[in-house]
Amino acid sequence: MNLRKIWVPVGLAVLLIAAHQTYGWLGVAGVGGGIVMWLLLHFNRLLAVMRKAANRPIGYVDSAVMLNAKLRPGVNMLHVVAMTRALGKQLSKEGEQPEIFRWTDGSQSHVTCTFNHGRLASWELYRPTQEDAPAAAIEHTPAP
Repeated sequence: MNLRKIWVPVGLAVLLIAAHQTYGWLGVAGVGGGIVMWLLLHFNRLLAVMRKAANRPIGYVDSAVMLNAKLRPGVNMLHVVAMTRALGKQLSKEGEQPEIFRWTDGSQSHVTCTFNHGRLASWELYRPTQEDAPAAAIEHTPAP
C-alpha cells in the first residue's frame, strides 16, 4: 500500500486545522492559497512534460546509453518521461503491475524500464553488437 496517498492529504488537513486554530479563517485562507499554488505548480509541470512528449514519437530517445546513465531507482514515471521527452512504448498489459516501458534510440539500443506503482524499480540497457547492427559504412572507391 502506498502511504504517500494517505499521508499527504492527512498532512494537509492537519496544516489547515492548525492554521484555523492559530489564525482563524484568515489562516485557513492563507494555507489554502498555498496548497492551491502547490497543486497548480505540479499541474503546470505535468502539462509542460506532456506537451514536450507530444511532439516526439512514442518510445524514442536521443541516446539510450545516456538515459541508462541518468536513471535512478525510485524516481517516478513523470521524471523519466521528462528526461526522455517522449512517452515509452508499453510492453506490459494495460493496468498490470509491474508496468514495463521501452525507449529506443537511432542505433537500435534500447532501455527497458520496469515501474512498480509508478516508481522505477529496475531497468536494462540493450546495445546491439556489431554483427546485429546493419553495415552503415560502405567503402567508396575514389573516382578516376
